[in-house]
Amino acid sequence: MRFAFPVRIEPDGDGFLATFPGVAGAHTAGKKKGEAFKNAADALIVALAAYIKQGEGLPAARPPKRGERVVAVPPLAAAKLALYAGMRAAGLSNVSLGKRLGLSEGAVRRLLDLGHRSHIGQIEAALAVIGKRLIVDVADAA
Repeated sequence: MRFAFPVRIEPDGDGFLATFPGVAGAHTAGKKKGEAFKNAADALIVALAAYIKQGEGLPAARPPKRGERVVAVPPLAAAKLALYAGMRAAGLSNVSLGKRLGLSEGAVRRLLDLGHRSHIGQIEAALAVIGKRLIVDVADAA
């Protein structure tokens, strides 16, 4: 799974609007184009967290079109999103995953909370329980 989404930045009144095609609720603004781009990462995280909170499937990241900039979610958030997607695919609730891991439902909820600073080892262990593993990829900066 790849959690890097193309962002569209367009003039909007006195500033610029940043949106993510296909990601409901992911939008922000800035006085300057660079400010809108900088704010876009936070807007993306907030929108993806809403998908988790509402129990919805995550949007698929489409490949960027020529000239489009891309915003990648931070590595810890990407691992949490992969865990959430894997749990949905396996039909596992927080309680059932917690039982497999020997954790409470609240602990599993924190593993899925994009704002909580979970230990990456805990997420790797949870991914292993559902038959997944975490692989980190490094790309050239745009």
